[in-house]
Amino acid sequence: MTRFSDEGYIIALRRHGENSVILTVLSRNNGKITGYVKNALSKKQLATFQLGNLINFEAYARVDDNMLSLRVELGAPSAVNFMNDAQKLAALSSLCALCNATMPEKENLERFYYYIDSFFNLINEDNWLTHYAYFEFFLLDYLGVGLDLSCCSATGTKENLAYVSPKSGKAVCATAGEAYKDRLFKFPHFIVAQDYHPSLAEVAELLKMTEFFLNKNFFAAHGLKFPINRANLLENLGIYR
Repeated sequence: MTRFSDEGYIIALRRHGENSVILTVLSRNNGKITGYVKNALSKKQLATFQLGNLINFEAYARVDDNMLSLRVELGAPSAVNFMNDAQKLAALSSLCALCNATMPEKENLERFYYYIDSFFNLINEDNWLTHYAYFEFFLLDYLGVGLDLSCCSATGTKENLAYVSPKSGKAVCATAGEAYKDRLFKFPHFIVAQDYHPSLAEVAELLKMTEFFLNKNFFAAHGLKFPINRANLLENLGIYR
């Protein structure tokens, strides 16, 4: 028998029968959890089951291989922070789609959960999009396809790093990359410096780069389709390639 309690954010749900749902939660201690919730779509419960809400839940299954059943209580109605802002809603949809597509069931997210939690907790800050960008950058690392920004792949220097190679995912210094700069990504200085107040242009460049590497190094490498909610994100944010 399986039984545990946790909290997490709703990242997917689909109707099952007349009033029940299959719910996917990104949880603090148990990673991605999918389970069955009976009578979730009753009028009394409907507000709880919204994409992005923080919930507390108890999961149980009589047989370990069975789908989990979930007992759910609303922890915080965080979905309301996205409802009236098309850009924030686009970022939420992208985050949920990426997490649902990339993460295995019941694998502890460890420190990576911090970046997810920060996105939700700081969504009303002026720099909310920066927190989303950090989520995508460290998602690459969590998936084992992170970038190597430690030194120039051509010269070995750690000075004057200016670009990232789309072929290798490694840093390139200004001197070595100058002749090829139109084919290279810009080096994400704000990520390396742990700066949470970069310019919008810097965030835009980072998101263009993470989109490329997520698609190339994870989705294409595994024969998976890149989520449409992420593919359209830059356009929905008003960021054009």
